[in-house]
Amino acid sequence: MPDARLACLAELEKKILWLSSWTIHHANHVRENRDGLKVGGHQASSASLATIMTALYLAVLRPQDRVAVKPHSSPVFHAIQYLLGNQTREKLVNFRGWKGAQSYPSRTKDVDDVDFSTGSVGLGVAQTLFASLVQDYVKAKGWAKDWPEGRMVALIGDAEMDEGNIFEALLEGWKHGLRNCWWIIDYNRQSLDAVIREGLWQRFESIFRNFGWEVVILKYGSLLEKAFKEPGGEALRRWIDHCPNQLYAALCYQGGAAWRKRLMDEIGDQGEVTALLERRSDAELARLMTNLAGHDLPTLLEAFEGIRHDRPVCFIAYTIKGYGLPFQGHKDNHAGLMTPAQMEALRESMGIRPGHEWDRFEGLSLPAAELEAFLKSVPFARKGRRRLAAARVEVPESLPFRPAAEMSTQQGFGLILSELAGTRTSLAERVVTTSPDVTVSTNLGGWVNRRKLFAREEMADIFKHERIPSPFHWEFSPKGQHLELGIAEMNLFVLLSALGLSHSLFGERLLPIGTLYDPFIERGLDALNYACYQDARFVVVATPSGVTLAPEGGAHQSIATPLIGMAQDGLAAFEPAFVDELAVILRWAFDYLQRDGEGDPDERTWLRDQTGGSVYLRLSTRIIEQPQRAMTEDLARDIIDGAYWLRRPGPNADTVIAYTGAVAPEAIEAVGLIAEDRRDVGLLAVTSADRLNAGWQAAERARQRGQRNAMSHIERLLAPLPRDCGLVTVLDGHPATLAWLGGVHGHRVKALGVEHFGQTGAIQDLYRHHGIDANAIVHAAQSASRGRPIRYLRALP
Repeated sequence: MPDARLACLAELEKKILWLSSWTIHHANHVRENRDGLKVGGHQASSASLATIMTALYLAVLRPQDRVAVKPHSSPVFHAIQYLLGNQTREKLVNFRGWKGAQSYPSRTKDVDDVDFSTGSVGLGVAQTLFASLVQDYVKAKGWAKDWPEGRMVALIGDAEMDEGNIFEALLEGWKHGLRNCWWIIDYNRQSLDAVIREGLWQRFESIFRNFGWEVVILKYGSLLEKAFKEPGGEALRRWIDHCPNQLYAALCYQGGAAWRKRLMDEIGDQGEVTALLERRSDAELARLMTNLAGHDLPTLLEAFEGIRHDRPVCFIAYTIKGYGLPFQGHKDNHAGLMTPAQMEALRESMGIRPGHEWDRFEGLSLPAAELEAFLKSVPFARKGRRRLAAARVEVPESLPFRPAAEMSTQQGFGLILSELAGTRTSLAERVVTTSPDVTVSTNLGGWVNRRKLFAREEMADIFKHERIPSPFHWEFSPKGQHLELGIAEMNLFVLLSALGLSHSLFGERLLPIGTLYDPFIERGLDALNYACYQDARFVVVATPSGVTLAPEGGAHQSIATPLIGMAQDGLAAFEPAFVDELAVILRWAFDYLQRDGEGDPDERTWLRDQTGGSVYLRLSTRIIEQPQRAMTEDLARDIIDGAYWLRRPGPNADTVIAYTGAVAPEAIEAVGLIAEDRRDVGLLAVTSADRLNAGWQAAERARQRGQRNAMSHIERLLAPLPRDCGLVTVLDGHPATLAWLGGVHGHRVKALGVEHFGQTGAIQDLYRHHGIDANAIVHAAQSASRGRPIRYLRALP
């Protein structure tokens, strides 16, 4: 290893430790605190990874490599990017402040070329595994020829390994033959509140080896390895190997004199071991005993650069939490901050002059020109920013399908995709589907029969080969376009996140569709939120939904998911009742996934559709009669905007029924009953409560900013209604989903829906039980219209 390279890295390592520590200190002790809240930061967690990240970013990584940084080491990441010219001083000065560098690395909020957002621990780790699988998918298609294969690298806190989603991902990686993935465990043996259990590294090693990973244990640095070769060195090694984690951490905090006393008391022999210790001053002994491999550049570089294969590798790197700082090893250092006095002492020890804290090479012994030249030669930064771009995939004006007179939206979804699979279009080529072991039950079977399952190597369908009759032909090949997963919804959403970032990571556009049972969105909700936070682009099709999945019982019936669809940022949620609505929405979704514009909202809807996003479709297995109608341009536009009049109210309307999704037959029946007595009754089909509400809120903000004529889609729809007109809202989901409609123009509302776990039964029984059947709607209409009796009202049971 050239001495010049190592000398530059060692100097820059010191600067990175200083900048990361100072950035946090400045945010907490120097910058004005206007609201009195704790700003925070993680000086100790950052310090434990400073050496590892220096070695990776400034020597080992290439432009095609992608990294998920341990969330609490974000200040180290920002410091490195500052040295490389990808981060600004202004952002560091405002760390954790408004428009400053983010608390945790963020693809969407930070400016310094973050590969994967992190923050919800464990998810960034799994993201690297699934990104590697997506890279294999793209390469197997013969795409991305100008962008070489990279390694997907995760920097992991040892306590982060407690997260269950990591182990779910490991199993899926094994199934799919994971390649080009490194996980580097920051084994500092401390967590937020405690010191971790003894021997945990052995459990990690066993788990990773069982899943086919190479495991590299990085325990001792070069100083310790050299000391072990001295007379008495083996006794020192044995003592360290058997030293409890808590004791080792405590001695790291106490320093050289404490090390000497403990070692002399326990292994000093007035011979070789004693001589080994006495040859070193207290400061030298402390330096030796803290020279773990995770803080030793020569050891790290030899290990990282020694990997010359594409098999997955787990590095377990021994480190010290808070390394190089006055509270290193202290059990309370996780969120601890150096005091101003401690920071001043660190400044003096590093030769940083007051007022020069942010200078890139202040306090370093090598000439600035030499360090600058070294940074410009760093392989990782050779191509500048590494956000790639991909061409848009052409989307046709409509998605052709042949609907039956009666069918469900879930059947319609399968039919539309099956028809798309039979076309030779760029759209069909770029769609990739995935599902957690519910491919058939979510109606992806037709698509998979035509487009096959993906694997890097061909695998025949044995049932087909043995001539066993089956409507489904599960053949695996590199040409396949469906990625089958095990039963783990977290994996589904992390994979969708990786697929939905392919255009940025690998320069190739994919249009991912994931299917699952609607209630189990909640099992993967953290990963879904993570995917949206990264601005990954995908369609999630959740079906079946609601108590309409009647015989399955409460465990498989969803209540809150419509509210999740409304609340989740970056996700446009729809719940169509009819298949022609679904076809319009799905066609729009393929286009929406590819948008990345900026600017003002559309002044018709006040939605910021030009920015694009992901899409959630809540579908049903309930077979209902399909409308026989032409899909006009105006109707299609209203479906996308969120609602349209299925029956337009008359001028004297005192009742309007607004419904969403599978309860359409009940709403239609109720309107028919009411219309016998009140002919001006209206029926509003709500296809997206999410987009209606978002447009309404945005239009109100526009009016507050002085645009007095701003009006959203739902405001225009409800504007003609008399003020005393009552609204009845109904859906197979929580009633709050549509209850807000009364606030648009001040109409009285009766909101019907499902608020409690269901049970098994027929749809009619459950709808009656939950009060969302036609009779309940009619009763609610009488209440909403201020008690005016309805002639054809039947008594509730």
